Amino acid sequence: MRKFRNELDWDQLRVFLAVARAGQFFGASRRLGLDQATVTRRVQSLETTLGSRLFDRLTTGAALTAAGRELLARAERIEAEVLQLTAAISPDRQEVEGRVRVGAPDGFGTLFLASRFVALAEAHPKLDIVLVPLPRSFSLSRREVDLAITVERPAEGRLKVRKLTDYSLSLYAAQSYLDKAPPLRQRQDLPAHRFVSYVPDLLFAPSLDVRAELGLDEARTFQCASVLGQIEAVKSGMGLGLLHDYAAAIHDDIRLVLPKLRFMRTYWIVTHADMAQSTPVRAVHDHIVALTTSQKKAFIR
Repeated sequence: MRKFRNELDWDQLRVFLAVARAGQFFGASRRLGLDQATVTRRVQSLETTLGSRLFDRLTTGAALTAAGRELLARAERIEAEVLQLTAAISPDRQEVEGRVRVGAPDGFGTLFLASRFVALAEAHPKLDIVLVPLPRSFSLSRREVDLAITVERPAEGRLKVRKLTDYSLSLYAAQSYLDKAPPLRQRQDLPAHRFVSYVPDLLFAPSLDVRAELGLDEARTFQCASVLGQIEAVKSGMGLGLLHDYAAAIHDDIRLVLPKLRFMRTYWIVTHADMAQSTPVRAVHDHIVALTTSQKKAFIR
């Protein structure tokens, strides 16, 4: 088929995604099962098609340029559509059978994932999905879970790690609380308020504790280990709560306070290197990636 300069080749985009995720051409070539020269040629061809340099070649690897970062977001959306299309219409797709344990933080697992596995389950009747709350410490190598969603990127181990999405958290309160609480016009007013928070010694990840950053170390608190419990406490008028924006958006009985105050965090999806190519694990992994990619805008206020 004749190729025109302004046509994008999905295979080139697939190679581009592999390099962007591996952070190097060599790592991408191993992941794709291609030689490094082929990976390099395909990226160069894509750069020629787009008329933009996508990577800065460094001694330590390959870093995305501004154009590369913009393409990455778009290419991931295309990838999600391709995965969903392939799963939906391929008549000879491989049978997926087995059990996959998915570990996820309370918020993401309960408020996002739990209601979004039905299509995967219907497509693969022999696939069993087990969604479990992720404890503060867990082991992929011991198969405590087969894949995990984390809010801090793991730094050690033979792991396959991919960024799922950034997400935002903001302060919310019920009007019933605000009607009887001290004035709340600026950040400096926060210590006078009661704060709905996590239980510190049960905190899933240190990055979720923002009390010190908000100057609330000495503030009155209502502590709850569950995100759903925190939402219900805020709705009842217990106090201010730092809630996931994607979860708070569906509740009409709480309102955003101090709109300029926002915290950004990131979800990562992690599998052990030995399990990454397992057919059932890969099916669940790709389903989660496709779901999250298609709804990235919902995660950030």
